[in-house]
Amino acid sequence: MSGASSGALAGALGSGRRLALVRRPGPRVAEGLVTHIGRSPVDADLALAQWQGYVDALHAEGWRTVEVEPADDCPDAVFVEDTVVVLGDVAVISRPGADERKPETAGTEAALRDLGYRVERIQAPDTLDGGDVLKHDGTVWVGLGGRTTPGAVEQLRTHLAPLGAVVVGVPLAKVLHLKSAVTALPDGTVVGWDPVVDDPTVWERYEPVPEEPGCHVVCLDEQTVLMSSAAPETIRSFEARGLRVVAVDISELEKLEGCVTCLSVRLRG
Repeated sequence: MSGASSGALAGALGSGRRLALVRRPGPRVAEGLVTHIGRSPVDADLALAQWQGYVDALHAEGWRTVEVEPADDCPDAVFVEDTVVVLGDVAVISRPGADERKPETAGTEAALRDLGYRVERIQAPDTLDGGDVLKHDGTVWVGLGGRTTPGAVEQLRTHLAPLGAVVVGVPLAKVLHLKSAVTALPDGTVVGWDPVVDDPTVWERYEPVPEEPGCHVVCLDEQTVLMSSAAPETIRSFEARGLRVVAVDISELEKLEGCVTCLSVRLRG
């Protein structure tokens, strides 16, 4: 765990501080799954250095991080967002669609229990990856594709209904996860890369971006987004609309269909 002790972090959660779960890439990271892109060689040492740069960027922006226990036998474990969906004080532990990834959830559950979250679970036989879940202002969109089943969407709807969330299933066929295709800016505008968005009419406010990595943003506050440095044109367009952009190089992790969203689970107390 980095940034603070578990007890201090639990207190920070209640006081409205911003926390993020992260998990460092293991020695087998280069063996991570790829589904919609060709496999390219991954430099494990560079991937670790880039992950550290990502974590350092969060710290520089006032976020504390909780490092989930390593899962070195799971090459994709660095993509910790896939293991859980968090809303309010509820953590819904996922059931990953790839069998190789199912052992990743135990460490995430332990970390969130230590932080005082109420834990629910997606139950077999259904599967859900956290990267298929996009949340904004009470609406939860869930990609229905290769990793997430309709039954899991119904389970998630049941778990989040007491919080007033509206859960909406979204067709997904061209990318690994929904958040590989679209994310939301702080004002709620959904941004996507048109070639991999199945149905942009799902969102009332949708805008295309000119580069694939540009459709992946992490909202750090109401004026600031974190995104990949591999989308310079999109960065300029976001800055022109008044956003402050924190850019990070995650090129080795992008070779594994990773992006800035899946490298952390943002916890807003």
